[in-house]
Amino acid sequence: MATLPFLAAGWLLLAGLYGLVTSRNLIHAIGCLTVAQSSTYLMLLGVGYRRGGTAPVFGDLAPGSRPVVDPVVQALALTDVVVGATVTALLLALTIQLRKRHGTVDPQALTALRG
Repeated sequence: MATLPFLAAGWLLLAGLYGLVTSRNLIHAIGCLTVAQSSTYLMLLGVGYRRGGTAPVFGDLAPGSRPVVDPVVQALALTDVVVGATVTALLLALTIQLRKRHGTVDPQALTALRG
């Protein structure tokens, strides 16, 4: 099993988390969260990759003749992309509302939200 996709996924996760922790802007934080989540795409595709594998359509293949890529992992990666886009859109919409109501997107300046 190749380790390059997993190393790249770990690097993306760490880069996204670093940006998320050091962010002074909610838009930047949402972008960093999206980068951190994209590491899960790489990890899932690294798990499902098979060298020399073909698509899981068995019309012209004899069973067991060639390795086949796992379709469940591909479906999970596609679901991850859709969920990530939805969460990003929701967070951006909430940030727009925060900017309209409080006049800033700096998390430190949002003192009205503290309990």
